[in-house]
Amino acid sequence: MENIEITFGLFVVIVAVATLAGRVNLPYPILLVLSGLAIGLVPGLPAVTLQPDLVLLLFLPPLLYASATRLPARELRASWRPVSLLAIGLVGVTMTVVAVAAHWFVPGASWAVGFALGAIVSPPDPVAATAIANRLGLPRRIVTILEGEGLFNDATALVAYRIAVAAVVTGSFSVASVGVKLLLAATGAVAIGLLVGWLAKLVLDQLGAPPVENTVQLLVPFAAYVPAEQIGASGVLAV
Repeated sequence: MENIEITFGLFVVIVAVATLAGRVNLPYPILLVLSGLAIGLVPGLPAVTLQPDLVLLLFLPPLLYASATRLPARELRASWRPVSLLAIGLVGVTMTVVAVAAHWFVPGASWAVGFALGAIVSPPDPVAATAIANRLGLPRRIVTILEGEGLFNDATALVAYRIAVAAVVTGSFSVASVGVKLLLAATGAVAIGLLVGWLAKLVLDQLGAPPVENTVQLLVPFAAYVPAEQIGASGVLAV
Protein backbone atom coordinates (compact mmCIF):
# COMPACT_ATOMS: atom_id res chain seq x y z
CA MET A 1 0.00 0.00 0.00
CA GLU A 2 2.89 2.34 0.79
CA ASN A 3 4.33 1.91 -2.70
CA ILE A 4 0.95 2.79 -4.22
CA GLU A 5 0.79 6.01 -2.19
CA ILE A 6 4.34 6.94 -3.18
CA THR A 7 3.60 6.22 -6.85
CA PHE A 8 0.46 8.38 -6.69
CA GLY A 9 2.45 11.18 -5.09
CA LEU A 10 5.08 10.98 -7.84
CA PHE A 11 2.37 11.22 -10.50
CA VAL A 12 1.12 14.39 -8.81
CA VAL A 13 4.67 15.79 -8.89
CA ILE A 14 4.98 14.91 -12.60
CA VAL A 15 1.77 16.79 -13.42
CA ALA A 16 2.88 19.80 -11.37
CA VAL A 17 6.35 19.89 -12.93
CA ALA A 18 5.00 19.50 -16.48
CA THR A 19 2.56 22.36 -15.84
CA LEU A 20 5.36 24.51 -14.43
CA ALA A 21 7.53 23.76 -17.46
CA GLY A 22 4.82 25.16 -19.73
CA ARG A 23 4.56 28.30 -17.62
CA VAL A 24 8.33 29.00 -17.55
CA ASN A 25 8.80 27.96 -21.20
CA LEU A 26 11.32 25.18 -20.54
CA PRO A 27 11.34 21.61 -21.97
CA TYR A 28 9.55 19.43 -19.44
CA PRO A 29 12.09 16.53 -19.53
CA ILE A 30 14.77 18.82 -18.11
CA LEU A 31 12.60 19.88 -15.18
CA LEU A 32 11.53 16.26 -14.60
CA VAL A 33 15.15 15.13 -14.36
CA LEU A 34 16.03 17.98 -11.98
CA SER A 35 12.94 17.25 -9.86
CA GLY A 36 13.83 13.55 -9.73
CA LEU A 37 17.34 14.38 -8.58
CA ALA A 38 15.97 16.72 -5.92
CA ILE A 39 13.47 14.15 -4.63
CA GLY A 40 16.17 11.48 -4.56
CA LEU A 41 18.32 13.65 -2.28
CA VAL A 42 15.54 14.30 0.27
CA PRO A 43 16.54 12.49 3.48
CA GLY A 44 14.10 10.14 5.17
CA LEU A 45 12.02 9.22 2.14
CA PRO A 46 11.18 5.50 1.97
CA ALA A 47 13.00 3.41 -0.60
CA VAL A 48 10.87 1.99 -3.40
CA THR A 49 12.10 -1.23 -5.01
CA LEU A 50 10.63 -2.26 -8.35
CA GLN A 51 11.33 -5.39 -10.37
CA PRO A 52 13.02 -4.37 -13.67
CA ASP A 53 11.01 -6.89 -15.70
CA LEU A 54 7.78 -5.57 -14.20
CA VAL A 55 8.72 -1.97 -15.03
CA LEU A 56 9.48 -2.90 -18.64
CA LEU A 57 6.21 -4.80 -18.98
CA LEU A 58 3.96 -2.14 -17.41
CA PHE A 59 5.44 1.10 -18.71
CA LEU A 60 7.46 0.42 -21.85
CA PRO A 61 4.72 -0.91 -24.22
CA PRO A 62 2.19 1.92 -23.72
CA LEU A 63 4.91 4.59 -23.91
CA LEU A 64 6.26 3.14 -27.16
CA TYR A 65 2.76 2.78 -28.57
CA ALA A 66 1.88 6.38 -27.76
CA SER A 67 5.09 7.63 -29.39
CA ALA A 68 4.55 5.46 -32.47
CA THR A 69 0.99 6.65 -33.02
CA ARG A 70 2.10 10.28 -32.82
CA LEU A 71 4.89 9.82 -35.37
CA PRO A 72 3.66 10.58 -38.92
CA ALA A 73 3.98 7.38 -40.97
CA ARG A 74 4.56 9.25 -44.23
CA GLU A 75 7.45 11.26 -42.80
CA LEU A 76 8.93 8.13 -41.23
CA ARG A 77 8.84 6.28 -44.57
CA ALA A 78 10.54 9.24 -46.24
CA SER A 79 13.33 9.15 -43.64
CA TRP A 80 13.75 5.37 -43.37
CA ARG A 81 17.41 5.38 -44.45
CA PRO A 82 18.84 7.78 -41.80
CA VAL A 83 16.55 6.28 -39.16
CA SER A 84 17.81 2.77 -39.98
CA LEU A 85 21.45 3.89 -40.06
CA LEU A 86 21.10 5.50 -36.64
CA ALA A 87 18.87 2.92 -34.95
CA ILE A 88 20.81 -0.11 -36.21
CA GLY A 89 24.12 1.04 -37.64
CA LEU A 90 25.06 3.65 -35.04
CA VAL A 91 23.93 1.44 -32.15
CA GLY A 92 25.98 -1.43 -33.56
CA VAL A 93 29.08 0.73 -34.07
CA THR A 94 28.80 2.26 -30.58
CA MET A 95 28.32 -1.17 -29.04
CA THR A 96 31.37 -2.53 -30.86
CA VAL A 97 33.59 0.42 -29.90
CA VAL A 98 32.59 0.07 -26.24
CA ALA A 99 33.20 -3.69 -26.39
CA VAL A 100 36.68 -3.21 -27.88
CA ALA A 101 37.56 -0.55 -25.29
CA ALA A 102 36.28 -2.70 -22.42
CA HIS A 103 38.14 -5.78 -23.69
CA TRP A 104 41.41 -3.89 -24.03
CA PHE A 105 41.37 -1.64 -20.98
CA VAL A 106 39.35 -3.54 -18.36
CA PRO A 107 41.31 -6.48 -16.96
CA GLY A 108 39.41 -9.76 -17.30
CA ALA A 109 36.56 -8.31 -19.37
CA SER A 110 35.46 -10.81 -22.02
CA TRP A 111 34.03 -9.87 -25.40
CA ALA A 112 30.56 -10.87 -24.23
CA VAL A 113 30.81 -8.59 -21.18
CA GLY A 114 32.06 -5.77 -23.40
CA PHE A 115 29.16 -6.15 -25.81
CA ALA A 116 26.69 -6.27 -22.91
CA LEU A 117 28.11 -2.98 -21.61
CA GLY A 118 27.99 -1.51 -25.11
CA ALA A 119 24.36 -2.53 -25.53
CA ILE A 120 23.49 -0.74 -22.29
CA VAL A 121 25.01 2.62 -23.25
CA SER A 122 24.47 2.61 -27.03
CA PRO A 123 20.79 3.66 -27.48
CA PRO A 124 20.27 7.40 -26.80
CA ASP A 125 16.88 8.53 -25.52
CA PRO A 126 15.42 11.25 -27.76
CA VAL A 127 12.73 12.65 -25.43
CA ALA A 128 14.67 15.66 -24.18
CA ALA A 129 16.33 16.21 -27.56
CA THR A 130 13.05 16.25 -29.51
CA ALA A 131 11.36 18.46 -26.92
CA ILE A 132 14.15 21.02 -27.26
CA ALA A 133 14.26 20.62 -31.06
CA ASN A 134 10.54 21.39 -31.34
CA ARG A 135 10.96 24.53 -29.26
CA LEU A 136 13.94 25.68 -31.32
CA GLY A 137 11.96 25.25 -34.52
CA LEU A 138 14.33 22.77 -36.15
CA PRO A 139 13.20 21.25 -39.47
CA ARG A 140 10.46 18.67 -39.06
CA ARG A 141 12.52 16.04 -40.89
CA ILE A 142 15.28 16.23 -38.26
CA VAL A 143 12.74 15.84 -35.45
CA THR A 144 11.16 12.88 -37.27
CA ILE A 145 14.57 11.21 -37.63
CA LEU A 146 15.28 11.68 -33.91
CA GLU A 147 11.88 10.31 -32.92
CA GLY A 148 12.14 7.41 -35.35
CA GLU A 149 15.58 6.49 -34.09
CA GLY A 150 14.28 6.60 -30.52
CA LEU A 151 11.55 4.11 -31.39
CA PHE A 152 13.85 1.55 -33.01
CA ASN A 153 17.24 1.88 -31.32
CA ASP A 154 15.95 0.38 -28.06
CA ALA A 155 14.86 -2.71 -29.97
CA THR A 156 18.36 -3.17 -31.42
CA ALA A 157 20.09 -2.58 -28.09
CA LEU A 158 17.74 -4.73 -25.99
CA VAL A 159 18.02 -7.72 -28.31
CA ALA A 160 21.82 -7.33 -28.46
CA TYR A 161 21.97 -7.00 -24.67
CA ARG A 162 19.93 -10.17 -24.17
CA ILE A 163 22.20 -12.11 -26.53
CA ALA A 164 25.34 -10.74 -24.87
CA VAL A 165 24.10 -11.66 -21.38
CA ALA A 166 23.28 -15.18 -22.61
CA ALA A 167 26.82 -15.38 -23.97
CA VAL A 168 28.23 -14.30 -20.59
CA VAL A 169 26.22 -17.01 -18.84
CA THR A 170 27.03 -19.80 -21.33
CA GLY A 171 30.62 -18.74 -21.92
CA SER A 172 30.35 -18.87 -25.72
CA PHE A 173 30.16 -15.88 -28.07
CA SER A 174 30.04 -15.72 -31.86
CA VAL A 175 29.57 -12.59 -33.97
CA ALA A 176 27.87 -14.63 -36.71
CA SER A 177 25.50 -16.17 -34.16
CA VAL A 178 24.64 -12.72 -32.80
CA GLY A 179 23.84 -11.47 -36.31
CA VAL A 180 21.54 -14.42 -37.01
CA LYS A 181 19.75 -14.04 -33.67
CA LEU A 182 19.27 -10.32 -34.25
CA LEU A 183 17.76 -11.00 -37.67
CA LEU A 184 15.41 -13.68 -36.32
CA ALA A 185 14.38 -11.48 -33.38
CA ALA A 186 13.60 -8.55 -35.68
CA THR A 187 11.73 -10.70 -38.20
CA GLY A 188 9.59 -12.34 -35.51
CA ALA A 189 8.85 -8.99 -33.89
CA VAL A 190 7.76 -7.37 -37.16
CA ALA A 191 5.52 -10.34 -37.99
CA ILE A 192 3.82 -10.23 -34.58
CA GLY A 193 3.47 -6.44 -34.70
CA LEU A 194 1.85 -6.53 -38.14
CA LEU A 195 -0.52 -9.33 -37.10
CA VAL A 196 -1.60 -7.58 -33.90
CA GLY A 197 -2.00 -4.27 -35.74
CA TRP A 198 -4.17 -5.89 -38.41
CA LEU A 199 -6.33 -7.67 -35.82
CA ALA A 200 -6.67 -4.50 -33.74
CA LYS A 201 -7.80 -2.49 -36.76
CA LEU A 202 -10.29 -5.25 -37.60
CA VAL A 203 -11.74 -5.13 -34.08
CA LEU A 204 -11.76 -1.33 -33.85
CA ASP A 205 -13.59 -1.01 -37.17
CA GLN A 206 -16.43 -3.12 -35.73
CA LEU A 207 -16.76 -1.18 -32.48
CA GLY A 208 -18.85 1.90 -31.91
CA ALA A 209 -18.55 2.41 -28.16
CA PRO A 210 -15.68 4.75 -27.18
CA PRO A 211 -15.07 3.06 -23.77
CA VAL A 212 -14.54 -0.30 -25.47
CA GLU A 213 -12.35 1.30 -28.13
CA ASN A 214 -10.19 2.85 -25.40
CA THR A 215 -9.83 -0.55 -23.75
CA VAL A 216 -8.72 -2.14 -27.02
CA GLN A 217 -6.24 0.67 -27.65
CA LEU A 218 -4.83 0.12 -24.16
CA LEU A 219 -4.45 -3.62 -24.75
CA VAL A 220 -2.85 -3.38 -28.21
CA PRO A 221 0.75 -2.62 -27.09
CA PHE A 222 0.67 -5.44 -24.53
CA ALA A 223 -0.81 -7.84 -27.10
CA ALA A 224 2.22 -7.14 -29.31
CA TYR A 225 4.90 -6.93 -26.60
CA VAL A 226 4.15 -10.05 -24.54
CA PRO A 227 4.00 -12.66 -27.36
CA ALA A 228 7.14 -11.25 -28.98
CA GLU A 229 9.04 -11.49 -25.70
CA GLN A 230 7.76 -15.02 -25.14
CA ILE A 231 9.26 -16.29 -28.39
CA GLY A 232 12.55 -14.44 -27.88
CA ALA A 233 11.83 -11.64 -30.38
CA SER A 234 11.91 -7.92 -29.67
CA GLY A 235 8.81 -6.75 -27.84
CA VAL A 236 9.88 -3.15 -28.43
CA LEU A 237 10.02 -3.59 -32.20
CA ALA A 238 6.71 -5.47 -32.21
CA VAL A 239 4.96 -2.55 -30.48
